Amino acid sequence: MTEISAQLLSTDDFLAAVQALSPRVAVFDCDGTLWSGDAGSAFMRWTIETGLLSPERITWLNGRYEGYRQGQVSELAICGEMVQVYAGLREQDLRDAAATFFRSHIEPNLFPELQQLIRILQAAGTDIWAVSSTNDWVIEEGVQRFGIAPNRVLSARVQVVDGVITDRLIDVPTDEGKVAALRRVGLPLPDAVFGNSIHDAAMLGIARRAFPVNPTAALLAQSATLGWPVYFPASVASSRTLQGY
Repeated sequence: MTEISAQLLSTDDFLAAVQALSPRVAVFDCDGTLWSGDAGSAFMRWTIETGLLSPERITWLNGRYEGYRQGQVSELAICGEMVQVYAGLREQDLRDAAATFFRSHIEPNLFPELQQLIRILQAAGTDIWAVSSTNDWVIEEGVQRFGIAPNRVLSARVQVVDGVITDRLIDVPTDEGKVAALRRVGLPLPDAVFGNSIHDAAMLGIARRAFPVNPTAALLAQSATLGWPVYFPASVASSRTLQGY
């Protein structure tokens, strides 16, 4: 049987395709889409290494994350628990930690092509949203580099009472949860959606046009099946070429 391959867009073709759509609303996943790597799990490891979490919580979280890697803990559960684990800490301390972490660990991995695209869209009056299953402290810090305001961020978050983080979940936007989060803010059918993983597939599916960016193997296969052209920013395109795509 002949394997179906997704159409690969150049940077010029990618930018042109988005602009030709003239989107009123554009929605972006963050980890792997606006920058390479998973800021959520990297922040978790960083807070463990820097001693922000107690030894007891580190042991518990390590066990849960290992269960996730083995398929015993769901994506939804682990994304929520990676926010709940900070219960009892002051939110400002987490925001300060997220700022330090993002500058040193994620900022060098931003995709300049996505920064350029978002600037173009914002100049044209497009309403830009970010949707992520990573915690709001890291995401709100990171999307500042793209000019995205905190009130346009839908991310994993818990209630904060008197400046102190609780374990009461407000939202964990992943898989169908990303679609539900967009519906809650009145965006059931965004014009353009950008995502990199299979956990963005449901959100990509409701867009007038889907734009898989730096897609994982699972999303790449789905993109080929559904006829979604894909785009790899320059910093990750070379590694894809070495892998045979």
